[in-house]
Amino acid sequence: MFRSHFPALLFRFFFLLVLCFFYAIMPLALQAEEEQEPQILTASDILKKRFTSADGRTMVTVGGESIFSFDMEAVFYQKRSFEPAWAGPDGHFLQADDLITAIQKAHQEGLIPEYYHINAIQSLLLDQVRTNLGRTAPNFTAIADLDALLTDSFLLLSCHLSKGCINPIMRTTEWFAANEKIDVTTLLEDSLREKRVKEALQSLTPHEKLYSRLRQALERYRQLANRNDSWPLIPPEKPSIKIDMNDRRIPVIRHRLITLGDLPSTPQDNSSLYDQKLARAVSAFQQRHGLEADGIIGANTITALNISPEKRARQIELNMERLRWSFRNPGERYILVNIANFSLDVIENDMTVMNMKVVVGKPFWDTPVFSGKMRYLVLNPSWTIPRNIAVEEILPKVLNDRQYLLKNDIMILRNGKVIEGSQLKEIDWYRLNIDYFPYQLRQQPGPKNPLGNIKFIFPNQFDVYLHDSPHKGLFQRNVRAFSHGCIRIEN
Repeated sequence: MFRSHFPALLFRFFFLLVLCFFYAIMPLALQAEEEQEPQILTASDILKKRFTSADGRTMVTVGGESIFSFDMEAVFYQKRSFEPAWAGPDGHFLQADDLITAIQKAHQEGLIPEYYHINAIQSLLLDQVRTNLGRTAPNFTAIADLDALLTDSFLLLSCHLSKGCINPIMRTTEWFAANEKIDVTTLLEDSLREKRVKEALQSLTPHEKLYSRLRQALERYRQLANRNDSWPLIPPEKPSIKIDMNDRRIPVIRHRLITLGDLPSTPQDNSSLYDQKLARAVSAFQQRHGLEADGIIGANTITALNISPEKRARQIELNMERLRWSFRNPGERYILVNIANFSLDVIENDMTVMNMKVVVGKPFWDTPVFSGKMRYLVLNPSWTIPRNIAVEEILPKVLNDRQYLLKNDIMILRNGKVIEGSQLKEIDWYRLNIDYFPYQLRQQPGPKNPLGNIKFIFPNQFDVYLHDSPHKGLFQRNVRAFSHGCIRIEN
């Protein structure tokens, strides 16, 4: 009996075993099937993935375009939980056109629109328009790409407009910028919310008259460059050309000055005579370029005439960049020292109310470029001679003439106390050098003091100030780079 039922029992046991195994693996199969289904990432998911870096990367690319402001962009998107900033709920990028307009106008500021993803943005924006018109499913990757590029473009352009493309401290020690801090991520958030993208970027552009004049000059020289006129070099031959002289270079010079706008256009004149009319045009050209306006065509004037419009445009672009570094919001009343032109202007409400010549730092003692607030003035100042000047210039004169200090009203101090009498005779001048010079030299007020009768103090790290000078003859020279960095004023 038992044997007759054994096969049936065995079959039932095997069936139950198979059934249990099937139910055991079914959840795993369903889970595997679920894992194989593609997960749809939204634009927010894609932005979060790009700007949340676990490996410490600080650079991503979008459609072959590098995101230059990665750190700022990461902060910007984190604040908004990685939601797209430019894309609306319907997939339209309504404020992108204002940004594109601002980018296209960047060339007017001496900047290059291609730096700001202009081509990639326009291409992606066109694709997005086609998607919206075709009412096809949204491409979240394309939306994230376009949003990231628009954000990077705004942040990059706003930084460049507000403080320049490069850090001047990294380029040269003569430029020291102290621009106000601008939170461009907050600026972007506010401008998008208020729909003022174009206006926000315009507000960052310097509005000073000097900058505006450079912008106008840049447009003019670019127009000259685009004419593709030949710009043959004028030979720098001797002698210099003076009025009533004949010179084979005169026809080219005349045409050059007509092209530059210094000489009114006249009927074709191939005369080689240097006449009064042309001399007045030469003087105007010389004055515009910081040359001695004597009307004599010498080597320096020829060199300036030979500079092509393309090169002039590039020079203007560089100077616009320098103004973005250090010349922002000076106020309604300020003093502007043009180091390259050896001149000083007092500006009130964008108008020059006073102008004078100045003497600036000589080579290796360059006057630094910076801004500061004038605090006070000193009448009949004494001059505490800087240590390096004392060692390098005064010490050799003392070794040559022990009465030099006395003749020039210079006192010797140590630890703030004047040394005189027998202590003065005990100084071993031959032991002194740049490494060992425990004294301070101070020149008393008077006609021999190089600070003259007054100095104007605007505290700064360079110990540079404006001051009078007893050496008035230097102001008659065309190139006036003779100081140790301070600025000597004519009047």
